[in-house]
Order: sequence, then structure tokens, then C-alpha cells
Amino acid sequence: MLKKLILLFYLWNSFVFSQANLNAFLKPTDSLNKARRNGVYLSEVAIGGITLLGLNQLWYADYPKSNFHTINDNNEWLQMDKMGHAFSTYNLGRFGAEALKWSGASRKNQLIYGSTLGFSFMTVVEVFDGYSSNWGFSWGDMIANFSGTLLYVSQDLLWNEQRIVPKFSFHNTEYASARPAVLGSNLQEQILKDYNGQTYWLSGNVHSFFKKSKIPTWLNLAVGYGAKGMITGQEALVNTVFFPDKQRTRVYYLSFDVDLTKIKTKSHFLKTVCSLFNTVKIPAPTFQMDQFGKAEWYFLYF
Repeated sequence: MLKKLILLFYLWNSFVFSQANLNAFLKPTDSLNKARRNGVYLSEVAIGGITLLGLNQLWYADYPKSNFHTINDNNEWLQMDKMGHAFSTYNLGRFGAEALKWSGASRKNQLIYGSTLGFSFMTVVEVFDGYSSNWGFSWGDMIANFSGTLLYVSQDLLWNEQRIVPKFSFHNTEYASARPAVLGSNLQEQILKDYNGQTYWLSGNVHSFFKKSKIPTWLNLAVGYGAKGMITGQEALVNTVFFPDKQRTRVYYLSFDVDLTKIKTKSHFLKTVCSLFNTVKIPAPTFQMDQFGKAEWYFLYF
């Protein structure tokens, strides 16, 4: 029994020591730490490069190449793909800026070299599209990419904080089974490919607009956009085969949300976790209305 107590005591102290070291590591520095800053730059280059190489091999290598060309896909998927581009560039840029803040880099460098991370990465992906015969370089995608970066930079310059954050939620739909190769054959693929189940949100922190109020600092109101009834990017007769009673429909949402970064904690580990998961909309009571005026209430909407 004594040996077990000694072992438990040893394991507990090791855990506490490890947590303390991790917490100290994740704590942002008050002044520039060049080793951290250089580590951030090298990590971003390495991870970005490996990701692009993997993307090229796993995605583009299966399709024929072509000369660089552009396409106009602005009318496809009821613009849900454009929402995804803006969401991605904003949050990649936010992570880049926060990583430089952790290293003690100046606010100017956070904006120049951090917040533009998402735009730079997605631009390279768009160039890959331009050399693939199945896709093409899309100026609509580039505008969406720029919009995501602009949303971050403008709020930082205007308020020195992020009051409105793009978020994402997903639920399974009946449409993926009709075209699993396009919309996904399993949950992981459907989260990325099935636009019918995706919802993109702008989640605004209420207290940040009313600083002197007693509104909880973590409470957000979110407006969302989604779409359903889509089997292909464009209007297609295939819908009349699989879902003859369905039509492509835009859907709008109003809901409550939580700003996880406003939850008070002294743990920098928990702060990091909250920042990462603040990209996801918390399930909450939601009002929905589609483009034809049909309204619905959900006790919890995913």
C-alpha cells in the first residue's frame, strides 16, 4: 500500500511539474524573444510546405495538369465555398498573429507577418487550382480570401481586439449519400465537402460593444448562413432524380454563442485550447429562416 501511495505521489508531482512547464512555455513574453519568433517563422514555413506538398500529391496528382487558367465559379454552391475561404483565411491569420504575439513580436509585425498567413497559404492553393484542368484560378476565391484577412486586420486596427469572429458548425444531411465521391463518403469527408451541412457564422461578443454593461463577457450573438438542396455546384437535373421534392435554398440563422477566449483562467494551456476551439460555434437555441420565408426554431442547432 505504501509503495502505491509513493508511486501515486511521484506521478502526481510529475504531472504537476509537466503542467507547470507547459504553462510557462505557452505564456506570451512581454518583449521580443528572437528564438520564439524564429521558431514561429520556421514552423509556419515547414508546416505550410509539408501541407502543400501533401495536398499536391494526395489531391492534384490524381488529375491532369493544364496551362494556367482562370474560372468564374461565383455562382456555384450558393457561395458556400466562398464562406469557407473567408473563414479559413481569417482563422489561419488569427493563429499566425497570436503565435507572433506569443513570441513577443510587435503589433505591427503581428499584423504584417501573422494575420496574412491565411491569405498567403490560400493564394498558393489557388495557384495550384490554376494549373489543374479540373479547376482553375478563381478571382472570387481570392476576394473571399482577402475578406477573411481584412476582417481580422480591420478589427485589430479599429478596436485592438477581435469582437466579431467567423465560426463553423456542421450537421449530417441526406444529400451526401447521393454523391459520396463529391460530398463525402464518411463524416470526416462530409465535414469538408458537404456544403449542405455546413453553417458559417459571424459571432459577435456583446459585452465588447457595451463595455459598461453587466452583460456576461463571454456571451455572443451569432448570425449564420447556410444552404441546402445541393447535389452539384450548379443547378442540375440530378436533383430531380435523387430529391425531386427539394430545391436549392439559402438559409439564415440567429443564435446565441460563447466566446471561449473570454472565459477567465490563469492557465495558458487552457487559454490556448480555448483559442483553438473558438473557431467552432457552440450548439445553442437557434432561429432559422430560409430565402422563401419559412421559419423554424431549434432548441439546439449544430
